[in-house]
Amino acid sequence: MSTADLSAFGLDRPESGDDVVVPFTLDRLDCRGRIVRLGPTLNSILNRHNYPAPVARLLGEAVVLASLIGSSLKFEGRFILQTQTDGPVNLLVVDLDAPDGLRGYARFDADALQQAITRGETRPGQLLGKGHLAMTVDQGAYMERYQGIVALEGGTLEDVAHTYFKQSEQIPTLVRLAVAEHSLKGSEPRWRAGGALVQFLPPHGERMMPDLPGDGNFDNPETADSSFVEDDKWTTTRSLLGTVGDDELADPELSGERLLFRLFHETGVRVFDPVPLEERCTCSAERIEAMLQDNFTADERIDMAVDGEIEVICEFCSADYHFRPEEFSH
Repeated sequence: MSTADLSAFGLDRPESGDDVVVPFTLDRLDCRGRIVRLGPTLNSILNRHNYPAPVARLLGEAVVLASLIGSSLKFEGRFILQTQTDGPVNLLVVDLDAPDGLRGYARFDADALQQAITRGETRPGQLLGKGHLAMTVDQGAYMERYQGIVALEGGTLEDVAHTYFKQSEQIPTLVRLAVAEHSLKGSEPRWRAGGALVQFLPPHGERMMPDLPGDGNFDNPETADSSFVEDDKWTTTRSLLGTVGDDELADPELSGERLLFRLFHETGVRVFDPVPLEERCTCSAERIEAMLQDNFTADERIDMAVDGEIEVICEFCSADYHFRPEEFSH
């Protein structure tokens, strides 16, 4: 959507459009969060492999969830979200190369998926089945990796995100995810998505609050109600966010800032500079060559070759790389 001046809504800059994460605070409610809007970036990720619609929607939700969580990283590194389950969609991988590079991939059993579609069992929990979801923070070769693992028991990605934050951070957290196809002015349907993550962080928990980038420029203190107690604040936040529909989260005509104002203008909301996102794969000929060199013997590389060439196709971006066994040093 085109940007527009939102001075009438208290903003002194144009609203952000698609493919951004907008951090925000609800100062009077002791909450912080992020809202994400994905358009062309998500459409490219999902259309690259021509996924069936139920798979595309599920991978889209995973991309939104990874964007909401991974965009909070304050260093150059990677955030990796991965599911491994026994359902028709047995693998989801989303990789956020901080601060702004997204890629994603889904693996599914075509026969099991078709059976699920025939039975009408295409809800996220039914497609995923049982297994686990892992969230990994990789800060580079010389830093320790952090990984959190949560069981998947037939629930949605929203459910497992709530379990993750309850177990790992013990911070009251609410996550919303929505994916949809939209056609504008007779154009072909395009995938887009939206999501929101909000956490209750009262003053005694300020040490756990991550710093937010930029300067806040969206505040409504004159309308805020200062009579809340802590429990009431979180109840109010949950109730207000609970009123937003999936259609609003994925609406191409509704920016993150405008939606936040719609939800929280009575209690006060402050937004920060948007964090842009783009589809970007980290594969390269050099990385794949190093992988083949370090992980396989000369005889194994010879066995891989077809008509004298080793072909490697990136599962994320479908880039096609070719090598000859004799190119390697040993």
